[in-house]
Amino acid sequence: MRDVTTAQTVQELDVQPTPLALLLLGRDADPRSERGVECPGDLPSPSDPDLVERARAAKEKLGEKVFVLGHHYQRDEVIQFADVTGDSFKLARDAAARPEAEYIVFCGVHFMAESADILTTDDQKVVLPDLAAGCSMADMATAEQVAECWDVLTEAGVADRVVPVSYMNSSADIKAFTGRHGGTICTSSNAKRALEWAFEQGEKVLFLPDQHLGRNTAVRDMGMSLGDCVLYNPHKPNGGLTAEELRNAKMILWRGHCSVHGRFSVESVEDVRARIPGVNVLVHPECKHEVVAAADYVGSTEYIIKALEAAPAGSKWAIGTELNLVRRLANRFAAEDKEIVFLDKTVCFCSTMNRIDLPHLVWTLESLAEGKLVNRIEVDPETEKYAKLALERMLALP
Repeated sequence: MRDVTTAQTVQELDVQPTPLALLLLGRDADPRSERGVECPGDLPSPSDPDLVERARAAKEKLGEKVFVLGHHYQRDEVIQFADVTGDSFKLARDAAARPEAEYIVFCGVHFMAESADILTTDDQKVVLPDLAAGCSMADMATAEQVAECWDVLTEAGVADRVVPVSYMNSSADIKAFTGRHGGTICTSSNAKRALEWAFEQGEKVLFLPDQHLGRNTAVRDMGMSLGDCVLYNPHKPNGGLTAEELRNAKMILWRGHCSVHGRFSVESVEDVRARIPGVNVLVHPECKHEVVAAADYVGSTEYIIKALEAAPAGSKWAIGTELNLVRRLANRFAAEDKEIVFLDKTVCFCSTMNRIDLPHLVWTLESLAEGKLVNRIEVDPETEKYAKLALERMLALP
């Protein structure tokens, strides 16, 4: 057999790369995907010593025409230019509350910018500084996969008793699917309320796309058992489940997860407790169930920030969430003698969130200041209609 060397091209081997492979290689583009696509334009050099001043000058030139949103997981170099900071849904609502801003520059990831476009007016233009800033979790559930799942539920005779609940960290397509099928959206802060509402509408919930948030909310917060939950794997026939398993389940969890929060382990918890006696372990509900069970406190990003604000001086905390935020909180509360460390020994930023850097922000702001609209995120009217319906159901939750 002829040896195949790494130097051989796919053409020589007569292998056709998949669309996903092309995206990951930075070739081709898919505006409906969270995965990497090329960023047009010439970026300034990251070594340019004038980047901060250039960003400030462009932002001042734009004035009230621009509103910059900064997600908690963004780099400090970007956060310094944000008009408001917060989690994804808070930022989308903040954008909707500023109708006078012509440009909404969302320093976050793709699904967040979509949500902002859905909630803002038609006259406002939402911009993502780097189109390659996506979300691996959101990519784990495509519209085609979820439609196939619904067919499986229909064939099992349970679809009419299932209410979809989709996490905010999902594409506009998935939010629209949820709206069409009578479901609602949730955040990590209101997942329990969303599930309680869903179980008032039907007997079962299809939870998309984060299995861990769904499982933790059902078992930890609502008293269900792990046996009440089944895991639907879109890469297996019928999701890897029998019709009987689907009929018996209360929670049908999508096989998706956060690449950052999924890294934390029980060993991480045990190790930090051994290294720092008296430490409080505080983790995000996107962590695995066993990690949540081993922690002292569990809550959303906003919960984490408020818990540390209220913590007494001299207290010690190990935080299981994205590193940019943990480091920023550690610096913020150092003067209050609060020791705050990252839960895991391995450094782990959100790689796609970190694609929004100062060169991309400068390029975006300078382009807008010159009257050139770049990297606009625009959801089509049909998708927006049903995605907004699902979001409005969440806003109406008691």
